Amino acid sequence: MPLYLEYYFWLVAVSAVFFALERIRPWRPKQKVIRDGLVQDLFWLVFNQQYVGWVIALGAYHLLVAIDAAFIGMGIPGLSELKLVSGWPLYAQVIVAFIIKDFIEWNVHRMLHIVPWMWNFHKLHHSIENLDWLAAFRTHWGDILIHRVVGFIPLILLGVDPVGILIISIVALVGQEVSHSNLKWDFGILRYVLISPRFHVWHHDVKMYGKGGQNFAVNLAIWDWIFGTWYWPDSKEQPDKLGFQGMNRYPQSVLGRLLYPIIKFKK
Repeated sequence: MPLYLEYYFWLVAVSAVFFALERIRPWRPKQKVIRDGLVQDLFWLVFNQQYVGWVIALGAYHLLVAIDAAFIGMGIPGLSELKLVSGWPLYAQVIVAFIIKDFIEWNVHRMLHIVPWMWNFHKLHHSIENLDWLAAFRTHWGDILIHRVVGFIPLILLGVDPVGILIISIVALVGQEVSHSNLKWDFGILRYVLISPRFHVWHHDVKMYGKGGQNFAVNLAIWDWIFGTWYWPDSKEQPDKLGFQGMNRYPQSVLGRLLYPIIKFKK
C-alpha cells in the first residue's frame, strides 16, 4: 500500500477509535454528538486532509527542488544533500525528528497567537465551542500551510526516511485527536510531558493567562512547562467558555471563514 494511502487508513482508524471512546465514557456527557458546526467540521476534515495537505506537500517539494537548483547553480551543495540522519536506525530518526518537529511547531503555534496576521488564520480553530475528536480538524488552510512547511521541511532536510515521516504523521494525528477529544484523560505523572484533553482544554479558554494565551503544546506539553506558558488550575476541571474575545463578529460560513484572514489583511 502506498504511504499516503496508509496515512488515510490510520486517519479513519484513529478517528473511529476516538469516536467510540467518546460514546463509551465522555468527559462531558451532555455534549451532543450531532452538535453545532458538525457538518462544517466534516468539511474541514475532508478539505484539509485530502486537498490542502497534498497541495502543500507538492508545493514544498517543488520549493526544495528550486532552492537546490539555485544553490547548485552557485556552486553550493543543495539542501537535499544534507541528510544528516539518513544513516541512522529508523527508531532514532523518528525520535530525534519528532522532538525537533514538535519544538518547531510549539514555537509556530505560539506565533500564531501573538502575530496579528497569523492569528487571523488561527482564529478558525479557536472558534470551537465544543471540543471533540472532529473539532481537531477545524483549521484554516493558511494555518496548515505555516505548520506543515515549517514543521516538515526540516525533516526532509535531515533526510528522514519516508516511513519515519509516516510514523511521525500518525503519532501527530493521534496527539491531535487526543488533545481535542471529549475524554477525561490527564496521563497522570506524564501530564508534564504529553498533551492531554484536560491540559489542552485550557488552551481553548476564552480567557488568556499569558501573552497570546497558554498551553501551546502540539504533542509534548513539556515545552509549556519549560518556557512558562503552562496553565492547569487545580480549582477547576475546565473553562466556563471556549472560544476567543469578539467571536460574535467572526464569520459563520465556510466561505466567510476562508476569506476572513485575507479581508482583514487588506484592511
